[in-house]
Parts: sequence; structure tokens; C-alpha cells
Amino acid sequence: MSAAKKKVVKVTLVRSKHGRLPRHVACLKGLGLARMNQSVQLQDTPEVRGIINKVSYMVKVEDVA
Repeated sequence: MSAAKKKVVKVTLVRSKHGRLPRHVACLKGLGLARMNQSVQLQDTPEVRGIINKVSYMVKVEDVA
């Protein structure tokens, strides 16, 4: 697959990470999220989707064209 055809998702932290399980905080760090309302664009891979599923109650995910 060429670089132009790779899917991208925009992930935004919408709930605080304070008081969460250490594993979930580590997942947010792995996604590159540190602050509330911070957004990052990541490639849509199975690994990234797995991390997103683990912390889905704290993030908002949007597909980017």
C-alpha cells in the first residue's frame, strides 16, 4: 500500500487521565496524548486500534480523509 492510501485517524483526549489505571495512562502516553483536548493524527493500524479500544472511554476518534 502506498503512503497516500494509508488511513489516518484523529484521536482526541476528552476525559482526564488522573485517577486512571497505570496501564491506561501508559496507553495514552503511547498514543502521544498528554493533555485534555489534545489531538494527534495516527495511522490506522491494528496496533493503534487496540490501544484506542483499551482507552475508548477517554478518547474521541475521527476518520481523516
